[in-house]
Amino acid sequence: MRLLKGSHASEKVTFDMTPMIDCCFQLIIFFMLSLKLLSPEGDFNIRMPLAAPSEGVPEPDQLPPMKVRLTAGAGGRLTGITLGNRELATFVDLRKQIRELVGDNPGPGALASTEVELDCDYKLDYEYVIRAITAVSGYTDDKGNVTRLVEKIKFSPPRKAG
Repeated sequence: MRLLKGSHASEKVTFDMTPMIDCCFQLIIFFMLSLKLLSPEGDFNIRMPLAAPSEGVPEPDQLPPMKVRLTAGAGGRLTGITLGNRELATFVDLRKQIRELVGDNPGPGALASTEVELDCDYKLDYEYVIRAITAVSGYTDDKGNVTRLVEKIKFSPPRKAG
């Protein structure tokens, strides 16, 4: 290979970076616009209690909320689960009772009218609240199909463990 001598040897070669930066920005914009965001895991339709809860009259097509009571013992451990007046031993039993009340295929109108109210002790560990929400909101069968049971979950004001 022959090297250039003379006036060409001292010339500095410069690259125009503008087209490369334009290309990079176009790629960034393309990926931003084509990004499909998934709904976050554990996205629940939860209604938190108001500062001063008031008893309202339910709408005619709306069922009264099913009350789930979670009691706490020493150290925030779960000591009892109650659905209505029934004492339950585990969250699996809670899911079974909700399935009996709501059914596996409630239809489009039934999900909107079914509501669960969680009444938890103040010192109850958060993991038990999440397990209760998971138990009443739905389940995944052996084939991987997700069945939704209850979409509306609300909390009653927290109470001290008794």
